[in-house]
Order: sequence, then structure tokens, then C-alpha cells
Amino acid sequence: MQFEFNWLSLGTLIFVSHTLGVIAAIHAILNTRTSQGAVAWAVSLVAMPYLTLIPYLFLGRSKFAGYVDARRLENELLRTRAHPSAWDTHASSAGRPADALGHHVVRALTGLSGMPFLPGNAVRTLVNGDATFGAILDAIENARRYVLVQFFIVRDDPLGTMVKDLLIAKAREGVRVCFLYDSIGSFDLPQRYVAELLAGGVEIHPFATNRRFVNRFQLNFRNHRKIVVVDGERAFVGGHNIGVEYLGGNPRLSPWRDTHIDMRGPVVASVQFVFLEDWHWATQRLPRLEPSQAEEPQPQHGHDMHCLVVAPSPADKGETGSLFFVEAIHAARERIWITTPYLIPDEAVFAALRLAVMRGVDARILIPSRRDHYVVFEASKLYAYDLIRAGVRIFRYRPGFLHQKVVLIDNVAAAVGSANLDNRSFRLNFEIMVLTIDHEFAAEVEAMLAEDFVLAYEVDRSEYREAPALRRVTMHVARLFSPIL
Repeated sequence: MQFEFNWLSLGTLIFVSHTLGVIAAIHAILNTRTSQGAVAWAVSLVAMPYLTLIPYLFLGRSKFAGYVDARRLENELLRTRAHPSAWDTHASSAGRPADALGHHVVRALTGLSGMPFLPGNAVRTLVNGDATFGAILDAIENARRYVLVQFFIVRDDPLGTMVKDLLIAKAREGVRVCFLYDSIGSFDLPQRYVAELLAGGVEIHPFATNRRFVNRFQLNFRNHRKIVVVDGERAFVGGHNIGVEYLGGNPRLSPWRDTHIDMRGPVVASVQFVFLEDWHWATQRLPRLEPSQAEEPQPQHGHDMHCLVVAPSPADKGETGSLFFVEAIHAARERIWITTPYLIPDEAVFAALRLAVMRGVDARILIPSRRDHYVVFEASKLYAYDLIRAGVRIFRYRPGFLHQKVVLIDNVAAAVGSANLDNRSFRLNFEIMVLTIDHEFAAEVEAMLAEDFVLAYEVDRSEYREAPALRRVTMHVARLFSPIL
């Protein structure tokens, strides 16, 4: 009798698993953003529900309904209290950006961003961690009114302690400090670190996506942005997080190669608006900035860089992240250089790169030679092989781990920010990129990347063709997970 009962229980468990798998597969088909992702989830959920139901619970959703609803219902409040007045008029496609990229490109990019190109900015590159955190800490040290800080990863290590102590010191001086960190990216951040900041007068909150039950278990929708704004006059955006590994403190990945940018001028208001939107989601309120604290940044004398902030998110109506890269590639007439730690392009980006090669554009992508995520690294080898066959030149950076996210378009434009060339940045993460139109800045970025290419080797088809059969199988299996990588 006991034997029959066990078989009956097993049969019931199998039936329930497959029933739930079918229900989840229907949900995936109806809600997954891409057809590839929908097919991958649906097939795996129906065929192997025992292995995929729990991962789907954590990784399956690709539409951030909670943030979409909040943005729709509260957008007017944000735009009336935090929106620069210069945005109240429709952005024109005339002027330097249009001369550099073309009227249609500028119109498309401003449509994607929801913000205009703003003139009168000064932007400089910060190469690697010492320059980046040296500039950020110096700017915070000199803050008079407020500091807005947002990072994906915050570590309780020597760098994290340095940042914490400085923020507490400024808060005690009467400077308003708002600190936002991602709840999953900083999952190992000790509560005592947060408690010390709160006790020191710093307003600190996690960016979490589980306010609604439907998102309760989600690991998607991470806030991958890295933003610092000081007094509304200076802003920093790029690839660094707060951790000693970004200063080369991890021997396995050292020296760490990354890039940030330091901005002054009207573009700071655009960056600040992105922070305020995220802060409002996390706290349900805006920072209490006095009117004098919210004055719009003035154009920088002697500088006339035009800048556009693009902040892709899973709450966008379209695929802002993917479309930004597609439009940047289409804008290239002579050269498109991209650096990214993760090479998982979607079909739209792949097609844009292939067309660029056909137009005679020098299309290059610089990626790491060391790995920090095994599955992503193996999948990227197969994508690199496909891109090489299409005529794109792929390079691997030798000295250490390459983490910078940079796009160079001809000799006129460059973008720096937090977005990788992968599906997670295209559709699942909150990201930020700053596109700058200026010949001198583009030359600065070109010189920086030229040094990186000198320290890299070009990948050829042998990386895939001469790999052992088992390794090639691993690459193909890894690529099956592309929709969630």
C-alpha cells in the first residue's frame, strides 16, 4: 500500500509540475519582450518544468509593471518639480548635433531619450579607478548644498568606508546627502554600513523592485546606473562601482580597466533628473531641495559640447537600450568603436553592425580576455565568431579585466556610461549613457581607446574553430541563455 501511495504521489507531483510549466510557458509567451526569449522559456518550461520553474520565478519577468505604473501616475509631479525648463520646448534637430550625426539621427535619439541635446557643457574622461574616485571624492568634499549618489554595487571595504565617512562628514556640515544603491547588486552590503550612514544624517535607500507581489521574487530589473551629482553643478557617470576591485584590488582581474566621465553644464540637470526619477520610485518622495538648490546649471564659458542623456530601463515603451546602440551604429560613416565587458548583442544590433561593415565603416569591438562570469564569457565567444564572419573586428584586452562601456562614432561623437552590449542592459536593467558631440572630446576618447587597442590582440576565427569539441558545445549551450544574460 505504501509503495502504491509513493507512486501516486510521484505521479501527482509530475502532473502538477507540468501543469504549472504550461501555465508559466503561456505567461512567458504573453509577457517576454523578445520572441527568442519567449521561445526559450516556453520550450524549457514545458519540457523541463522541474529545472526551470524556479529560475523563471526569479528571472522570467521582463516588463517592470510597477515602475511603469509609477512613471505614468507620478510623471507629472516629477516633470513639474524636477524637470528643467529648457525641456518644455521640443528639441530641435538643427545645430551642431545634426551637422555631426544628421537630422534624422538626432530626432531619433532625442525621441528615445525624452530629453534634448543640451549645449554649453564641459566633459572630460576619467580613466580607471584612481582618477575616477579621486575626482568624485574631491567634488563631494567641496559640496556646499547637496550630494546625490547612486551605485549598483557598494562594498563595505576600504573604498566603501572612505565614501561612507566622507558622506557622513558632509551631512554633519549641513549638506543634504541622498544615497541610492541596488538591493541585489549590493546584496552583501552589511546592515551596519547602512545604519552608520542613517545615523550620520545620510538619506540612504535600496532600489528594490519587489514592492508589488508580482515582482516579489524577481532578480531582474536591476538598477545598474552609476551616478553622482554635486550641487547640481557637477555630475559623474560611467562604469565604476564602489569597491576596491574597481581600483585593481582583485588580483585575478587586476588591473581593472574602466572609464567614467566628469560633466559640468546644463547636462547635469538631465543626469539629476534620472536620479530623481529612481529616488522617487525607491522612496515615494523627491529630495527636499530648496529652490536655490535646484537652479539649472549654467553653460560653461569656453566650452560648447552638446550632450544627450539616454537612460534605458525596462519601464520604457520600446527597447531603448538596443535602439540606442542601433542608431549610434547607423550614424557612423567612417568608424564605430565599442568597448564592452559582455558581448551578447541582439539581432537588431548584430544587423546594424553588419550593415556598417557593408558601408565600409571601421567597426571594432573591444572585449575582455579575462572572465568574471563563465556563462557570459563562453556565449560571447560564439557571438564574437559570428561578428568576425560578418567583418567586424574583435579585440581582447590583455592586461586585466575590461569593464568600460564606451562608444566612439567617427571623429565627432562619443558615449560613455553604464550600458553593456547585452540583453540585460538592452531590456532588463536601468542604465545611463551620455552622448557628447564634440571633436575635441571625440579625439580624447579616440586616443584613450587607441591605447587600449595597442594592449589588445585581435581575435580570429580560430578562437572558435580550434576550440575542443566540448568547449564549442559549451559555447552553444551558453548562448541559449542569452535572453537572460
